[in-house]
Amino acid sequence: MTTLADLQFDNRFARLGDTFSTRVVPDPLANPQLVVASTDAAALLGLDSAQMELPLFTELFAGQQIWKDADPRAMVYSGHQFGVYNPQLGDGRGLLLGEVVNPAGEHWDLHLKGAGSTPFSRMGDGRAVLRSSIREFLASEALPALGIPSSRALCVTVGDNPVRRERMERAAMLLRLAPSHIRFGHFEFFYYTDQTDELRRLIDFTLQTCYPECQRETDPVLAMFREVARRTMHMVARWQAHGFCHGVMNTDNMSILGITFDFGPYAFLDDYDPGYICNHSDHAGRYAFNRQPMIAHWNLACLAQALVPFIDVETLKAEIGEVMPLYQAEYQRLMNARLGWAGEQAEDAALLDELLALMQSSASDYHITLRLLAEDDPTTRDHFIDREAFDEWLARHQARQAMDPAALAGRLACNPVYVLRNYLAQQAISAAEQNDFSEVRRLHQILRQPFARQPGQEAYAAPAPDWGRRLEISCSS
Repeated sequence: MTTLADLQFDNRFARLGDTFSTRVVPDPLANPQLVVASTDAAALLGLDSAQMELPLFTELFAGQQIWKDADPRAMVYSGHQFGVYNPQLGDGRGLLLGEVVNPAGEHWDLHLKGAGSTPFSRMGDGRAVLRSSIREFLASEALPALGIPSSRALCVTVGDNPVRRERMERAAMLLRLAPSHIRFGHFEFFYYTDQTDELRRLIDFTLQTCYPECQRETDPVLAMFREVARRTMHMVARWQAHGFCHGVMNTDNMSILGITFDFGPYAFLDDYDPGYICNHSDHAGRYAFNRQPMIAHWNLACLAQALVPFIDVETLKAEIGEVMPLYQAEYQRLMNARLGWAGEQAEDAALLDELLALMQSSASDYHITLRLLAEDDPTTRDHFIDREAFDEWLARHQARQAMDPAALAGRLACNPVYVLRNYLAQQAISAAEQNDFSEVRRLHQILRQPFARQPGQEAYAAPAPDWGRRLEISCSS
């Protein structure tokens, strides 16, 4: 295994130059402590658990030390925020420390979030707080365990530096991993500032580093857009299938890789409510749960606009017209797997819609209900108010399953027992704010294996208590 000191850097994005990013040195945490770390994420870098126990691990990811080959950079980009274009955003509290090449030859960005002010902080302090860092860490590691593509989180550190948000809090840092931190907003920045040569450089860089297979196509830029669209809509299909609400799908929060990115006011559904809004700043419900596929489509249209100098407009319009079918087909496939329906039948969408309507009218817990169905548990009907309607649906559901019983074997592997409910995260955060990190670590370990019932952990599979249902989260939470 690789040691911390021996990590190999190849800072490709930094070599694009100062037009694309600005060099900034992290502002370290005072008296840092390691809150939680992920062995799964460490393995992506070739590090083992022994490296995570070294004082150097905490020092590096609290900004107190830096590798000599790192080149910390704050990236510049723009984006549409709640549908309104903001001409310049950028890394206001995070730094791309550098790109590590692991023993398999894969590149991983090390991005330190909460590293202090940058030229893009917009009068902010550039700090992150413990609660937001814990929430991003837990989600970054929980989503991949569910099969949802996501950036990853290596660790959270906390220091004694005071930070004022709604109240005084302690500063924290999160080390985020991703193969790339390029966002839709990067392309928008160079398009709307008429920097066509730089936009071409960014496109070429993205093709080389993220989509090398597209370079073999007749029109590489179009091929790249097509693949970004496919990945993005498949990602959102997984969000919808697992009841995940991102909360703030601005174009600067959309990864060019089609992975879940920039966790802020996210949530998993408790009772099934398709119009659920998890972001308390989203007064118009732009990013409500049931609007996420439509917003992803809209965001892809924004990306397409930024590529107009290099792809024919009519061609792009045609590609945008194919986006929603990508989502619909993948979502139905995922839900068919959850319900044990093999193949595709004409009535599948209607039968699924009926189930969801029954769940909504009964305020049924989304995750528990689907898991009980997968276990053929007779108490499933107790989660519905209109039990006769559910019984009638169940008979048609079972007839659909009988078309190919072989599909039933995979149901438990795609219907989780444990999900990252907001109240579970809040309980872990409350303990951590009292310097007790045990609950964060316990919850992280449980969520690593969401599909298997774990002895003694029944409380983590329970429905949310009244105080913990339908929580709305702020962007700093």
